Amino acid sequence: MKLSFIFLAVCLTLTVAVPIERSQKKEEEPPPEAPDTGLYYDRYLREVIDVLETDGHFREKLQSANADDIKNGKLSKELDFVSHHVRTRLDELKRQEVSRLRMLIKAKMDNNEGGGENVQIDHLGLLKQFEHLDPHNQHTFEARDLELLIQAATKDLENYDAARHEEFKRYEMMKEHERREYLKSLDEEKRRQEEAHFEELKKKHNEHPKVNVPGSRDQLKEVWEETDGLDPNEFNPKTFFKLHDTNGDGVLDEQELEALFTKELEKVYDPKNEEDDMMEMEEERLRMREHVMKNVDTNQDRLVTLQEFIKSTERKDFNEADGWKTVEEQPMYTEDELRRFETELDAQEKAINQKAEQLRRDHEQLQQRQLELDAQKKEYQQAVLQMEQRKSQTVEEQGKPAGPHGELKFNPQEPHGSSKEGPGIPGADTVHAPATLKPDHQEAPQNQQQVAHNDTPL
Repeated sequence: MKLSFIFLAVCLTLTVAVPIERSQKKEEEPPPEAPDTGLYYDRYLREVIDVLETDGHFREKLQSANADDIKNGKLSKELDFVSHHVRTRLDELKRQEVSRLRMLIKAKMDNNEGGGENVQIDHLGLLKQFEHLDPHNQHTFEARDLELLIQAATKDLENYDAARHEEFKRYEMMKEHERREYLKSLDEEKRRQEEAHFEELKKKHNEHPKVNVPGSRDQLKEVWEETDGLDPNEFNPKTFFKLHDTNGDGVLDEQELEALFTKELEKVYDPKNEEDDMMEMEEERLRMREHVMKNVDTNQDRLVTLQEFIKSTERKDFNEADGWKTVEEQPMYTEDELRRFETELDAQEKAINQKAEQLRRDHEQLQQRQLELDAQKKEYQQAVLQMEQRKSQTVEEQGKPAGPHGELKFNPQEPHGSSKEGPGIPGADTVHAPATLKPDHQEAPQNQQQVAHNDTPL
């Protein structure tokens, strides 16, 4: 189980365990996975917390620390007393985070500057824009890193809900913009039908039971009766708190609070209904949680203690009977804001179209270049083929075989009517190519004279 290190340290929704007595069966159950904080360094933050939890000394100091001790950096100094293997693991985590940030910086620079390899990147200067670690020491995790991590997460999460509201506001303006653009594309009769259908869906959506104010007696008693199955006349705030402190850490975190609003949200939103927008339901859940935190979480640490919860049930407004105004009952934007949003969309669309046109021209140029390269390749292939054909024709025209080194060889021809000379006769192995063939009767006397000459005694 996990103690809320983020509650004390960074006001996060992560939860860490407080040692409490539990049965052996429950101890073996894996703790529920904490929700994503939405921070870009969420994984690094979680891993640091998990490692610190393994050190007994740090866990003991954490249990006795309050939010102020952690926010002002007092708890960070306890890092000097944790075990060596914990510090080693924290050093490794920091080096991995620095490496990840370097990759992000490199990718961003490549995207903005065309990926030039000769561009020199000032990593140290760029790392200074990340506030959750000390950029001057990129190899070891020190007390300063823990302090910066706490401060950054605290500040970022304070702005996180505001960013979610702004995102939802843009979502609603986009939805209205697309609706109006669609109506412009229709003829008069079809437009009237669509507008009538839209109003019908809107009216149907608003026909829902009364929504109780989050954190009021009516809202909590409804959960007590319908979810917990208990007698509404026996409502007890302390028992209610313990029932819904699902992880038993002595506080109600944001997720445990949001679970209390499920019944109220189901009155308004049903995923099966065409008229119900689930994005609006999540915005409604966020608004309900913020309302309870604002009125119950007196020390603004994003957690509700038992004392804070009981004290809120003793206030006069706890019994207020007025209903809760849902998202669609409150204007999310003005017409001026919508016009500015549409102007921004037009500018973005023009920029995208220009980029698309440039990409189209680049694509055409690449295609044309490919065609030229294909034509050159074809010409080279034809030229090689013609050279091979000419070489073959030359060899055939010569009609004589070539030697192993390409030299020409001539076939020997013996004189007509002559017999092969035997061994020991001079010139027997010599090949004579006759220049002129003479008739047989002219050649005979010469042979006879040679015979006679040979018979002359020496």
